[in-house]
Amino acid sequence: MGLMQGLYTGVSGLTVAQRGLTATAHNLSNVETVGYMRQQAVQETAQYFNKGYTAINTTQVGIGVDTSAIYQYRDQFLDISYRRELGRQAFYDTQYSAVCEIEELLGELQGVAFQDNLEELWTSMQELAKEPGNLTARATMVETAISFIDRAENISDLLKTYQQDLDTEIGQMVTRINEIGDELIALNDKICHYESDGRQHANDLRDARNLLLDELSEMVNITYRENLDSRVSVSIEGIPFVTEDTCFKMDTVRSNELEAIQLRASGVVPTEEDLSNTGMDVLVPVWPAYGYIEVCDLSVLSTSEKNNDIGGLRGLLVTRGTKVGRYTDIPTEPKVEDYTDETGYFDSVEYNAARTQFENDVRKYAIEVEQSVIVTAQAQFDRLVHGLVTAIDNILCPNKEVELADGTIVKILDEENAPVGIDDNQTMGEALFSRKSVPRYTEPQELRLADGSVITARVYNEENPEDNYTLYTVGEIEVNQALRENLSKLPLSTNDGTNDFDIETCEKLIDIWQEPFATLTPHTLSKNTFYDYYNELVGSLATRGYELKTISDNQTAMTVNIEEQRMNVGGVSSDEELTNMIKYQHAYSAASRYINVVDQMLEHLLERL
Repeated sequence: MGLMQGLYTGVSGLTVAQRGLTATAHNLSNVETVGYMRQQAVQETAQYFNKGYTAINTTQVGIGVDTSAIYQYRDQFLDISYRRELGRQAFYDTQYSAVCEIEELLGELQGVAFQDNLEELWTSMQELAKEPGNLTARATMVETAISFIDRAENISDLLKTYQQDLDTEIGQMVTRINEIGDELIALNDKICHYESDGRQHANDLRDARNLLLDELSEMVNITYRENLDSRVSVSIEGIPFVTEDTCFKMDTVRSNELEAIQLRASGVVPTEEDLSNTGMDVLVPVWPAYGYIEVCDLSVLSTSEKNNDIGGLRGLLVTRGTKVGRYTDIPTEPKVEDYTDETGYFDSVEYNAARTQFENDVRKYAIEVEQSVIVTAQAQFDRLVHGLVTAIDNILCPNKEVELADGTIVKILDEENAPVGIDDNQTMGEALFSRKSVPRYTEPQELRLADGSVITARVYNEENPEDNYTLYTVGEIEVNQALRENLSKLPLSTNDGTNDFDIETCEKLIDIWQEPFATLTPHTLSKNTFYDYYNELVGSLATRGYELKTISDNQTAMTVNIEEQRMNVGGVSSDEELTNMIKYQHAYSAASRYINVVDQMLEHLLERL
């Protein structure tokens, strides 16, 4: 019995050494495999053989060694840290890429800046002020204005196109997320089946699953846990995505349809108003299984303090925004003088109400506009164009306020102070820029004023923030067709019948370039001239890009550091594996020699018998 026991011991040594060699060879063959973690055969004492029993104990004899498991080196805490920081890195990388793209669109990186168009318009006005009646100077200014509007529209269109391109990326990312969900379900089934006996470890399958979790964590903010049956359950933004046997997939819907879809999902029939959403139509990732709620809640700021600045998908959504930025999106702080009448009475109630509304608008601005690089650039750029266009038009076609009999305050063309053209009719009220869909003024009409008098006037069509067609916004502005057809209608002469050129109007056209007109954001107090505003716009964009790049670089360094720690724990070292191979080879040889000795002893005994 002792010699047979020796054979068992020797065979167990051979088996364990062979398994160790197999694990080592597997490690060496996967040195360059992405996501592979080192494996090692773990040895333990084989089950003892019960030789006899006494009243107080059992006589046991060892029969060698056994392999308890093929262990995989992996640190779960490092995995969690790596995936969190990888998602945060993707969030900021996306936004930094958008800043670089916007800078290119503005031409700042190619040496053809939009500022050149501003300077050309300014120069043409200077030349026109020197010779207001020179048709060549007039033609130059009109052509420069056309070039200015065309360039502004081109930049605006490119920004919109970039938003649409991000829509495409969002759709592709959602598709890949769903594919990963299906792959995780399939791997869960395989791993559960393979490890069902409690002894086998599906290490290669686990590596594939962990690699998918790494990829998923780069796109969305995930949490996960492994169940007792070796299945991994995954949640995205706190919503179950992969459960034990089901993948609740995402979908994308158009934002104009989302509200109606959500109402139908909750059993409510949408009204006609719900179906008439006319905002920007963008892709929104949603959860169909959970009533079409949005995957990423963009109603709160994405910050590291809230720990929600994670995932490339959220980064794309934040960067793209949910709207096309307009100058009307930037709140304007109320002025005390606007609430003080001619007698010096200050209406504190109205002022405080306007102040409260301004503060609410600033909070809305921070969420809907400021956190999006593209929407912010659109709104600020539109504000520059709007400010310049309306400033020029208000000089060529000045307005004044009158109070009607019903108490309504309206603006009308100030015919007493408005300059006229040098054409035969001495045309009045022809602005340099006009809206494509809404004329600047109505046709002449009779108005009854508060004092009982009746006048005939052209009423100014006010801009309505709710109606894009009434706004002097990029895309709705053009150079006045009447001036393009007849340059003599450009109002630069006095209306006193002398046909003298209106020097005051020409001076105002020059002076507006030196006067502050607006702040870049509602958080700043000092107003900028048109040049300074544009420079600050580009500067703030560059500053934001620098901040994003700094955060991104820091995240990259942190991610690389954690990945290096992961590799130190589970990475394959060729030198170490070759050392293990030599060790197992010696162990195999030793076990073989041991078996040979036992075999010779048995042979000797049998021959003697």
